[in-house]
Amino acid sequence: AYAAARVRCARYSARSSCDSNSVTMATSDGGGGGGGGGGGGGAATAPSTLRVALCQFTVTADKQLNVRTATAAVDKAVAGGAQMVVLPECWNSPYDTGAFRQYAEAVPSGTSMTAIGELAAKHGVYVVGGSVPEVDDDGRVYNTSVAFGRSGEVLAKHRKLHLFDIDIAGRQRFKESDTLTGGDGITVFDTEFGRVGLAICYDVRFPALAAAMRGRGARILVYPGAFNTTTGPLHWELLLRARALDQQCFVLACSPSRVPDSKYQAWGHSTIVDPWAKVVATCDHDDAIVAAELDLSAIDTVRQQIPVSIQARTDVVRVVDVQADAKD
Repeated sequence: AYAAARVRCARYSARSSCDSNSVTMATSDGGGGGGGGGGGGGAATAPSTLRVALCQFTVTADKQLNVRTATAAVDKAVAGGAQMVVLPECWNSPYDTGAFRQYAEAVPSGTSMTAIGELAAKHGVYVVGGSVPEVDDDGRVYNTSVAFGRSGEVLAKHRKLHLFDIDIAGRQRFKESDTLTGGDGITVFDTEFGRVGLAICYDVRFPALAAAMRGRGARILVYPGAFNTTTGPLHWELLLRARALDQQCFVLACSPSRVPDSKYQAWGHSTIVDPWAKVVATCDHDDAIVAAELDLSAIDTVRQQIPVSIQARTDVVRVVDVQADAKD
């Protein structure tokens, strides 16, 4: 579905013509953002900076302890001046296909996301609530993120589109589809700092999804994620920098900490990347608050100096496929 949405948006249309089944649009009071510039519309001038914080913390088998840990992490991030706080993927549950259904709850009305919405309202900040296992009315389980506004309102809800099904011989095997159902929507939402695209972990491997989010005006891409110690060392930072580079956006990616005795070893290394694909801030695999002040003018600078969005040959339909002649 996102391929069709990407094509329409790549033709530089900010119209609402993208299929609502393909693109989840959440618009704040500022109105819609458009094209590569994006952002909350209206006449007001957008702020030039944004202080963000990624909360990397240890996830346990105790859901209520995880909620308390997340609460303390958000409190600490806000004390450091954060205006937008991001939590890790699957922060209220062990990252285990055998645990997802057990820990699943209604989203956003369940206890975990309710607590995060209350934190956003308490502090008057944006909170991207990482992700938690969600169960719907039909019993399907999803890996779901919720973005909360400064009054605690739900701005957007994203169900992980691409399920993490891999089998690296002798090193790593994981199959989210054993338990989870994939989502069916692209998610972007408005803030006064600009439009934000939201996806989860394995979604980062799909550049067309990132392009669709930028096509709907995203200036910041947020990926709660839990890469592992097999793929993480080679692919995590590379993919984050690649998405920042090809979409000329800030990229924020928040991981849980590594738990040495856990069956699934998270890579950690929560990271902030700027539109030049430079790592602005990162950490190792232990508990940390990764914070930075984003110079939002850098987005426009990069897009003006290297204007790939208006140079893209979306008019090309002819394919030249030259094959060697078959031998008699």
